[in-house]
This record gives sequence, structure tokens and C-alpha cells, in this order.
Amino acid sequence: MFLKRVDGPRQITLPDGSILSRADLPAPDTRRWVASRKAIVVRAVVYGLIPQAEALERYALSEEEFALWRSAVERHGDQGLKVTAIQKLRQL
Repeated sequence: MFLKRVDGPRQITLPDGSILSRADLPAPDTRRWVASRKAIVVRAVVYGLIPQAEALERYALSEEEFALWRSAVERHGDQGLKVTAIQKLRQL
């Protein structure tokens, strides 16, 4: 079996014990960003699976947009990325 050479790890173990691999990342041509896909990208960057610059380029994200995703996850967890939850949390 042939494995493509990549910089960095192929998989990481998250603090909850689950494993996140490059195969778990959303496709580069993803257009519909649901909360779970956003959370996977944020976890991949935070825990060192891919560098932030690679994530921004791969998914055509701005630094500001990624920073918003990251702060939402840090403050409220994955629920903070849901559009309806954002509207409720802004009222607080």
C-alpha cells in the first residue's frame, strides 16, 4: 500500500481519547459548512494535525473567519458553531 508523504503527523489523539486523522478532514472543495465540519478543522489546527496556514489555504478561509470559529469553540464548545446557537449566545 502506498501512503502519500505529508508534512506533520498523519493522525493525532485528542484529549478525550478519540483519534483524528487527515482522512477525517472535510474535502477541500467543501461549500456547506456545518458545525461539525468547522469543529473538525478547528481541532485539527489546535492539536497540530495541520498548520493554520494550510487550513486557511485548503478551505479558502480568511484568518478572521477561522479566528471566529476558534473562539466560538473555545468559549462554547461545538455548540457555539451552530447558527441558531450563535444567535442565542449573542443575546447573553
